[in-house]
Amino acid sequence: MSGLTLLPVTGVPEVGTDDDLAVLLLAGLRTSGVELADGDVLVVSSKVVSKSLGLWADGADHSAAVAAQTVRVVAERRSGDRVTRVVQAVAGPVMAAAGVDSSNTGGRDDVLLLPADPDAEARRLRLALLEATGLRRLGVVLSDTAGRPWRAGQTDFALGASGLEVLDDLRGGHDADGRPLHVTARAVADELAAAADLVKGKTDGVPAAVVRGSRWASADAGPGARALLRHGPTDWFGLGSAEAVRASLGTLPGTAAALEDGIPSVAPEPVGDRLGRAVAVALRGAPEAGVDVGSRDGTHELRVSAPSGYELGVAVTRLQVALWGESLQAQAPEQVEGLEATLRVTELPRT
Repeated sequence: MSGLTLLPVTGVPEVGTDDDLAVLLLAGLRTSGVELADGDVLVVSSKVVSKSLGLWADGADHSAAVAAQTVRVVAERRSGDRVTRVVQAVAGPVMAAAGVDSSNTGGRDDVLLLPADPDAEARRLRLALLEATGLRRLGVVLSDTAGRPWRAGQTDFALGASGLEVLDDLRGGHDADGRPLHVTARAVADELAAAADLVKGKTDGVPAAVVRGSRWASADAGPGARALLRHGPTDWFGLGSAEAVRASLGTLPGTAAALEDGIPSVAPEPVGDRLGRAVAVALRGAPEAGVDVGSRDGTHELRVSAPSGYELGVAVTRLQVALWGESLQAQAPEQVEGLEATLRVTELPRT
């Protein structure tokens, strides 16, 4: 590979429902002075695909649109009166708000939804472009934007793909020093989507770009971007850290119980608020227990009571787990008298 060339596709008008996207993109390519060549990869914003499919929902009920596009909730945080959820979307990836988007909607107050089968839409667009151009090898990537765990900011990724080797699996090979590679597999489709976004941008109204010079376009459809998804046993991060603790105690994210027990905020919160949520989650599985929240010497303490020693032990254990989910901790009961125990609560050290 001698280098890549990134060519923005300009001059594409606002896309409407039932518009022929292949025709609009070919016209934009001509306006841009770009002619598709064998081996090119055309990266197209999924938003214009959604517009051509008429995938609109009422913007006045954003939460309902997100819920309808959600397979499962991974994490949720409260910001004022609004709850933002990171979910596994019907379209496949795990992303904030299931990809439901209100930006770049052409002035409409509605929100756009992602295609339910992005690979199928990429395949349909590729076949139309191949027929119109007579090319043999052409990759098509439908791109979208998402954040990533452990990294600030967002980047584009391949929501759908066709005519492309989406993964460069180097396992079983060797690095430049001759050492065996055991885990390295490059997400080529994601890298191409991110590269194209450098000339597409988010504010310039450029919905597509040609990536020229790669070796990843193929003559067949390929496995599609869905091959890059990790769900089920391969998903190490099926829940957020707080949600994993709460779910282990019976409060699953995205449920009425989660709303009732309280949802953590994106902003720093007082210990008292976090303590209240932990008590609510803990008592959901220990209904016969009672907890009084107090303070002594500037430290919060919990006075736990129950009708039997067994139920007291269950309540104390559940409280210790629930507190951990709020970055709080309580060691073994400081004081036990009959069927009552006192826990002193401190904050976990943060790294």
